[in-house]
Amino acid sequence: MVHQLTDTVTFRHGAAVHNRIVLPPMLTFSGREGGFASEDTLNYYKARSQAGGLLITEYHYVSETGGPCTPAGVPEQLGIYDDDHFDSIKSIAQALKKDGNKAILQIHHGGREAMGRAAKGKEVLAPSALDFSFLSYPVREMTGEEIEAIIKDFGRAAKRAIDAGFDGVEIHGANHYGIQQFFSAFSNHRTDQWGGSLEKRMAFPLAVVREVKRVVAEYAPDDFIVGYRISPEEIHGDTVGYTYKEALALIKEVIKNELDYIHLSLWNGYASKPQGADRSFAEYFKEILDDKTKLIIVGGVFSEEAAQDAIEHYTDLIAVGRGTIVDPQFGKKIDEGKGNTIVHEISPEQLAKAHWTPGLLQAFTSEGSFGLPPIPGSDSIKHLNQGNSTGFNGFSNAN
Repeated sequence: MVHQLTDTVTFRHGAAVHNRIVLPPMLTFSGREGGFASEDTLNYYKARSQAGGLLITEYHYVSETGGPCTPAGVPEQLGIYDDDHFDSIKSIAQALKKDGNKAILQIHHGGREAMGRAAKGKEVLAPSALDFSFLSYPVREMTGEEIEAIIKDFGRAAKRAIDAGFDGVEIHGANHYGIQQFFSAFSNHRTDQWGGSLEKRMAFPLAVVREVKRVVAEYAPDDFIVGYRISPEEIHGDTVGYTYKEALALIKEVIKNELDYIHLSLWNGYASKPQGADRSFAEYFKEILDDKTKLIIVGGVFSEEAAQDAIEHYTDLIAVGRGTIVDPQFGKKIDEGKGNTIVHEISPEQLAKAHWTPGLLQAFTSEGSFGLPPIPGSDSIKHLNQGNSTGFNGFSNAN
């Protein structure tokens, strides 16, 4: 049977969503000092409560050492590293769930990418103490005790998400952040149980998955959703952190823990392929999943036609990033048979309906767009830029 965008999808543990559209995790540039949600954050998420059947928050760092992964002078990344953040995440859950859709909290540790921590004069932790030429600050190698504590922090974050009313959590193992750094041969040069061989580089991601699942089994409703996001390869020119074949080996182990979904972060579009391969990343990963583990992919969808093509040929659910930044009603319009009215480009008129945070407006109208992929039509709103940012690298969370 051919997938339709308006199909009901039931996950492994019983949770159901009423369509195949997903709001993926995307940085909103809206957090207050300390990683707390602002009114701008909540207005952004309220506007997207009908963007899809499954709604995933931007990344929240689980340990005090895990962020923020935003530099000085930019609204901070959101946190979930202590109980003081409970009201913050609860308010986000309520904003996303107000129209009955499922809300997922994405959890991560920034590792070496905690540039905001560095800007505050605090040491930045990483799997290995390497001299990364693209960083303006040094990193310190995590001790074994710190690694064990961070794993526990992922479990504590999952417990807070449960108590705050979220319907699930997504473990962020993509986009060059902490979990991916442990899996990458480029960034992990450890010689203990946490690094070395492929199997040892899998140890940290798998320990996080097991700890989150342990907490969920003890405290969450039976239908609580657990997903895992991965960048399917880490290749930058001649520098290879891991290949898609190694990523497949990791995911084969991850899904033994009975996750509800695997989420591929694809920079070059939902149909993109490994170099020299004749099949897409999505096809390779779909092949190894059991029939109860759903596949979500993200990348370059701005229309109903593209979303339909993705779920017909590549995936179970399609995450629409920049498309929902432009039109927060993306999923609702498809549900109502009005997909032809989806707005594909930003404009001054559409901006008023899109409820961007001031930080997002600054990002997408600055030179270089802060390293983010471009928004169609962004030239039409550049005159609204209120600052002088020149852009920076490090953000790959909007597809």
